[in-house]
Amino acid sequence: MKSKSVLLVGLALVLTLTAAVGISQTVRRAHMHGDGMFEGHMLHFFTDYLDLTDAQQAQVKDIMAKEKPALKPLMQQMAQSHQQIRELTMAGTFDEAKVRTLATQQAQTMTEMIVQKARIESEMIQILTPEQKTKLNDFMAKHEQRMMKHMQLNDFMAKHEQRMMKHMQEQPQNQ
Repeated sequence: MKSKSVLLVGLALVLTLTAAVGISQTVRRAHMHGDGMFEGHMLHFFTDYLDLTDAQQAQVKDIMAKEKPALKPLMQQMAQSHQQIRELTMAGTFDEAKVRTLATQQAQTMTEMIVQKARIESEMIQILTPEQKTKLNDFMAKHEQRMMKHMQLNDFMAKHEQRMMKHMQEQPQNQ
């Protein structure tokens, strides 16, 4: 009985951690999207971390203002197809063809967003000094390492949760 309690507490902890990570990622993505994406987070990062000059800040704002009209409809398309997929999921009957159609549309929209983001980043990098570029490259390398560790942690947690579920399913059979 005590081992079942320990397993249940462990499973609850794993599920809580998984939910917390998922919620934090959703909040972070929501904060990064919309009209404030470039005016807020990205500009703040470029300004503070890379110590941009006033002239560089003005150039970044010009780049963002120029690219914003191309990004806004893409973000709206992503939100709309996400909503449609959620509605299909909640409908009670699964329509794979409709979900696949929406997923394909989302993939095409995401491709366009990635291209736009790369274009914007390329334009912004052109205004940086060699020292700022080095600092940015170092930051990106560290960020990539953190992301890899995060993905490994998620894999570990998923495998651990699967083992716990399997163990719990086997318990009643052994008694």
